[in-house]
Amino acid sequence: MARSGVQYDDVRRAIDRLLQQGEPPSVQKIREVLGTGSFTTINEHFREWRLQREENRDQPPLQAIPEPVEALVQALWQQAQESATEGLAHYRQEADKRVEDAEARSEQARREAEDARQRETVLGEQLRQAQERLEDYSARIARLEAQCESASQREAQQERQIKQSEDQLQRLQADNERQGIEHQAALTRKSEEFRAQLSQEEQRHEAAEARLMTLLDNARQERQAAEKQLNQRLETMEKRASEVDGRLQQARRELSEEQASHREAEWKLQQAKDRLHEETLRRERLEEAISEKDEALKQVRERLRDAEARLAKAPLPPFVY
Repeated sequence: MARSGVQYDDVRRAIDRLLQQGEPPSVQKIREVLGTGSFTTINEHFREWRLQREENRDQPPLQAIPEPVEALVQALWQQAQESATEGLAHYRQEADKRVEDAEARSEQARREAEDARQRETVLGEQLRQAQERLEDYSARIARLEAQCESASQREAQQERQIKQSEDQLQRLQADNERQGIEHQAALTRKSEEFRAQLSQEEQRHEAAEARLMTLLDNARQERQAAEKQLNQRLETMEKRASEVDGRLQQARRELSEEQASHREAEWKLQQAKDRLHEETLRRERLEEAISEKDEALKQVRERLRDAEARLAKAPLPPFVY
């Protein structure tokens, strides 16, 4: 015959036994004494016992029932219960099955709750580690952003210096072209004046010879002065070009240092690399402009040598003694 569910009296007797043994009652200990029953049912009866104890706190405790009497009562209760439940065996079996299913579900829920607590503990630890890593990453990102900001400032300063160098080079080139044009115009005017004076001197013979020699001396002095002035200007321009090249070399060294310091934050500085590439292109254009300046200076020197050669080859009137 199927066993009925745990009743309140069963729970009360188990509690009395625990109290006689000097142990505080609990749902787990009550179930160990009974050897059966679901935690939910035992907990409900245990709660009811606590409520009754609170209500009967002022009454003296009942005397413990002797073991033989308790066994006799239990046997009589069992016999009466079996007699009363013979006609309800089918329903009790079904009820017992439901109780067992409920107990199984309760046990499963308890295991799931325990698993959930364990997973919660593991997830809490993982969350704490993730938060620590996130804080570490945030600190690293802040340092990288500070380095990027500092690199951007230095890059902007280098761009301003390069822009100033380019402007200065453009001014030097303009001055060189203007001076070359002025020198060529001066040579042309001197040559025309010399030819006019030479024609006049050929007509006036002796008087023209003295004047022609004076003009030649003046022309040589002016040519020497012009050459000296041109050489001074060329030296000044070369000095300025050397200074520009020195600044470019300094910018290159600073750029190389910045590139070495930026390798650790390369993924954050892609845009800075693009700007550095543009700066390199501008520097190459600047070097090409310097090469063009050197070529222009070479052409000016060649024109000066040609002018000196033509002046040296110009026929002079015969000396009259």
